[in-house]
Amino acid sequence: MNERMTVLVIDDDPGIRDYLETLATRQGYGVYTAPDGETALANFDSMHPDLVTLDAVLPGMDGLETLRRIKQRAPEVPVIMLSGHGHARTIVEAMRLGATDFLRKPFEVEELELAFRKALDNRALEEEVRSLRGRVRSEAESLLMGGDNPKMREVREIIEQVADTDITVLIRGESGTGKEVVARALFQLGNRRSRPFVKVNCAALPSELLESELFGFEKGAFTGAQKRKLGKFEYANQGTIFLDEISEMAPGLQAKLLQVLQDGEFSRLGGEADVRVDARIIAATNRNLEEAVRNGEFREDLYYRLNVVTILIPPLRERIDAVPLLVEHFLQKYNEQYKKDLEKLSPETMKLLMEYHWPGNVRELENMIKRMVVLGSEQTVLQELNKPGAMTRSLAADPDETDLAALGADFSNGQDVDLKAISKRAAQIAEKKVIERVLGLTRWNRKEAAERLQISYKALLYKMKENGLSEGR
Repeated sequence: MNERMTVLVIDDDPGIRDYLETLATRQGYGVYTAPDGETALANFDSMHPDLVTLDAVLPGMDGLETLRRIKQRAPEVPVIMLSGHGHARTIVEAMRLGATDFLRKPFEVEELELAFRKALDNRALEEEVRSLRGRVRSEAESLLMGGDNPKMREVREIIEQVADTDITVLIRGESGTGKEVVARALFQLGNRRSRPFVKVNCAALPSELLESELFGFEKGAFTGAQKRKLGKFEYANQGTIFLDEISEMAPGLQAKLLQVLQDGEFSRLGGEADVRVDARIIAATNRNLEEAVRNGEFREDLYYRLNVVTILIPPLRERIDAVPLLVEHFLQKYNEQYKKDLEKLSPETMKLLMEYHWPGNVRELENMIKRMVVLGSEQTVLQELNKPGAMTRSLAADPDETDLAALGADFSNGQDVDLKAISKRAAQIAEKKVIERVLGLTRWNRKEAAERLQISYKALLYKMKENGLSEGR
């Protein structure tokens, strides 16, 4: 056993104390002893035990009261109750107060050793989970929740509300905004965190391969199927499955996924028997699913099954105040990973990063900082951002502004195109984007934004209302 582990033995019987001390010492524990609850509590902080054995019947303060006070002071420390009586009421009350185990005297040596191991293993697991939850929360906060953006506050609130449930979640946002980070945060902060997390990119495989990847296949299902293969859903049983780019799933597979959502069962490829599965489903998309439903590309019934709770991650350009925190996070991350020591960025570089439009969102920023750290200098990126037209190119790369279909220009059915109407629509979209961008840069200071846009304050308020722009939008 680990010699750093210490056990506190609380028992009024000197013989029991000596016996337990001998057993614990042989197993490599450090041991403290106390004849009663008062003595144990008076010295508890200086002893700092990893495990406590506590007699249920003590002089003065009884065992249950001692247990209650220990748990108030150090709830993480496991306590094994010992008693020569084992009355049901005492056992129930001890467990209610937080006892890890209850052993009846006399007990076998193996029984005590097992209780010790189980209690300390559980404590180690709990500490690991707490640490992991802290790391995941820190990562999620750094990547997604930096700044005081109201949209990101809403993302954080939804994650906290639904993480510890089994409810289906649909994560929406442009490519690179951090949808997988949100999915993993939901998993690690939820009640299935000790179970598998299985990720499947629905756009990475053709439909036939994706079906066998998700649902598995039976021996002889197709040429080359030499033996049964389990699918990702079965590997995710009792855990969570993350279906990225769900909008790219073929209609036939959508029907099969719908069955899983409705009934919790499916059949393997080439099989007839139903397979039961209990997996939380988290899906993500960067496409407009409502439009996909209207175009017949995505099943409406599946859309409603997936769209129980939606988390919409805004693009980085709409939460530009998060850039400094993200830069700090990525600098620390990659300095540690590559054993570098690139200091804080220069004011000139930070200014350019704050003014950049970020078509690739957080992923683009992360790759940029990673490149700086690896090269040991910000000069390459600085030169790139200082190139003429860099900001213009970043604006043009915005998919919302280059999507002709979104402007009403549909060439698929041979219809005529109304150029004037499309030009007007494009101007409206550009105006909204520019106003929203400048508001973000000025942290929604309307007076400063109006000055930078070279329009009056009243004109800005009118255009904000016309374009449906508000700080909490």
